[in-house]
Amino acid sequence: MGQDVLKAVNARRSAERHTETMAESVLDRVVRILAAFSTDEPALTVTQLSARTGLHLATTSRLVRQLTEHALLARDADGRVRIGVRLWELAARAAPTRGLREAAMPFLEDLHAVVGHHAQLAIREGAEVLFVERLSSPGAVINYSQVAGRLPLHASSSGLVLLACAPAELQEQVLAASMPAYTPDTITDPRRLRRVLAEVRRQGYAFNAGHLHPDATGVAVPVRDGAGQVVAAVSVIVPNDAAARATIGVLQTTARGISRSLSSH
Repeated sequence: MGQDVLKAVNARRSAERHTETMAESVLDRVVRILAAFSTDEPALTVTQLSARTGLHLATTSRLVRQLTEHALLARDADGRVRIGVRLWELAARAAPTRGLREAAMPFLEDLHAVVGHHAQLAIREGAEVLFVERLSSPGAVINYSQVAGRLPLHASSSGLVLLACAPAELQEQVLAASMPAYTPDTITDPRRLRRVLAEVRRQGYAFNAGHLHPDATGVAVPVRDGAGQVVAAVSVIVPNDAAARATIGVLQTTARGISRSLSSH
């Protein structure tokens, strides 16, 4: 009798583990589908999703249908699929950057009014910089960054500020990795990057003239919380000319304002 009970318990546990494994597998597939979209390609066909995720077409079609039923995905009139409004709604309710963005926006708007080109706010996510807000103007200089877009830490002014203040282990990881070049001025040499990071820490800002595009200069400064920890970078993208350095002072004033706002919260 005892052995029968033990077998039943083991069978139940095995079934529970199998169910958990299946659930994790389905979740992993859903994440792959959601991650297939980008700011450059916000709408994809089911066939494209299948190719990008490596999932069978029938599996992709089934998961897309289920996600659409929950409004996490949406279909256009031509049948293409995009992120649904409900997914954005759920994410926006408790986004970890919500408080940062709310504290920064009044100061970011003033900064944008002064520079007249691009003013942006970014955080570090792993070995990349993630842009959480950007204000631009018609006719502004070219800018590769986008809201919810990412760039390598070594290439942008915001990335250099965040990397310079990051743990030493991450800095060594970036220094040891391949660093793609966007222009001839992009930092790709580890020794040069190490020198630049030391300079950013010493002077309190990063100045990237032509690192992402020959016509644009990125300037960034750190934003600190009430404990003095660097939690973000505020930056401008302006024309690559002699006037670019004039933005450093207003950027530092902006960062101090955001930091005070964060501290008061």
